[in-house]
Amino acid sequence: MERQLPIIGINERISLVGLRRVNVPAKIDTGADGSAIWVSDLKVTKDGVLKFKLFGPQSPFYTGKVICRTNYNVAIIRGGNGIEQIRYRTHFRVHLKDKRLKLLFSLSDRSTHNFPVIIGRRAISGRFLVDVSRRTIPQPNLSPSTAELNQENTQNPYQFYKKYVKKS
Repeated sequence: MERQLPIIGINERISLVGLRRVNVPAKIDTGADGSAIWVSDLKVTKDGVLKFKLFGPQSPFYTGKVICRTNYNVAIIRGGNGIEQIRYRTHFRVHLKDKRLKLLFSLSDRSTHNFPVIIGRRAISGRFLVDVSRRTIPQPNLSPSTAELNQENTQNPYQFYKKYVKKS
């Protein structure tokens, strides 16, 4: 008899175990191989200790607490834009749905992204099924709709061109 895997949506809330971080929004990204988490003030000390703060000062989840790790590694990560970067990686224990997982996260500045955490394929494979029609957290609408863009273009095509296409 096959076991039933829990079903998750394209975004979920997670908790970072031991860090008093509850209900952090995470994007479940089946297109990403690995997982990533937003960090700031990342540095390595002369004695090899990796130090960072979770999230950034503009995040509601930021506390300014410095996290220190001696167990970490590096990897070349290719982002969605195709650009490769060297990133530090370390493990965090998280709660996702009713499961407690130890996941490897790359550490990056996600201040310009909609979600401070990405959960990639490796983390969910064999543990969850993803229902792409299920959304736990409403997607922020940060860009204009096609209808709004067409209306703006109709009102002043030249200004539209300068604003969106030429960007002079």
